[in-house]
Amino acid sequence: MISTMNEQNIKLSVLDFVHVYKYSNPIESLQNTTEVVKLADQLGYTRYWFTEHHNTTSQISTSPDLLSLHAASQSRHIRVGSGGIMLPNHSPLKVVENFTLLEALHPGRVDLGLGRASGTDGLTATALQGSRDDFSVQLNNLLSFFSRSFPEEHPYRRIKPSGGLSLIPELYMLGSSQGGVHYAIERGLGFAFAAHLAPKLAVPTLRAYRKNFVPSSYLKEPKSILTIAVITAEIDEEAQYLSGPLELMWARMATGSIDISFPTVEEAASHVYSHEEERAREYNRDRFVIGSIENVAKRLRGIAKEAWVDEIMVADFYPEQAARLKALELLAKEFGLNRKRGAK
Repeated sequence: MISTMNEQNIKLSVLDFVHVYKYSNPIESLQNTTEVVKLADQLGYTRYWFTEHHNTTSQISTSPDLLSLHAASQSRHIRVGSGGIMLPNHSPLKVVENFTLLEALHPGRVDLGLGRASGTDGLTATALQGSRDDFSVQLNNLLSFFSRSFPEEHPYRRIKPSGGLSLIPELYMLGSSQGGVHYAIERGLGFAFAAHLAPKLAVPTLRAYRKNFVPSSYLKEPKSILTIAVITAEIDEEAQYLSGPLELMWARMATGSIDISFPTVEEAASHVYSHEEERAREYNRDRFVIGSIENVAKRLRGIAKEAWVDEIMVADFYPEQAARLKALELLAKEFGLNRKRGAK
């Protein structure tokens, strides 16, 4: 298969972790997210997804469904959803009910991205009391609830979720390895790959998805998204300064540090990297796209073309709200997002 993606028509989306910055609080973080959602909607971004993480004081993205409801109520055009719902933590039926309700409230604007991991540590996963079923069973149950297609002998066939077949959101599998992609291929779902988690696997996995996709009642043609951390500004030096907290946090995570909170730009700028941290920092280079808007746009277009995708989802690791908003504006202008929306 040869890529037919047009690098000039790349769509941009946002993945929000709802970071709680140092010396801030969850209320302010959610206010920041509301501001970003409104701006992304105005600028012409395609979708706005929320992650699911637990047992951390530096993020408050514990409930993507609730955050999606809030985001949808604060916007008019942008699609909202989960990046993703970590299915092992949930009842498939309850996920179907919640996202059916979201789709009914905001028709044609809801995405359900599904992950195979728990998004947390083992103890917290146990405390969440999610399903004990194998992921394949969970996914089959979820899709059968949506499509009302349980086999005659299945006990769940008697359960009729509220709504109907017209209230199914767009469905995506998430992946950061070669595991999740097989579910997307075989079940005919959209696919989003987290390149910031596994940069070397992104291109071959996304190409394999498009080569082998099997159409389904959910999706007739493959639909893929590459997610990667992006830090951009008007000039390279400013972007490098703003990327300091991101690089330091990931270096600390890679070296087993107990402090994996989001550093401030001042803390990152004055930090003296240990030998191990410096090695981790160098290893992490491919996880991020950092630089001036011109250099970032060039690299994003190249990545999209190589991975056969027409949509890049920006994983948001900006250390300051003002820089976050400015970057959204720079990217929107560079990729002509408002112009594309007007042409639809």
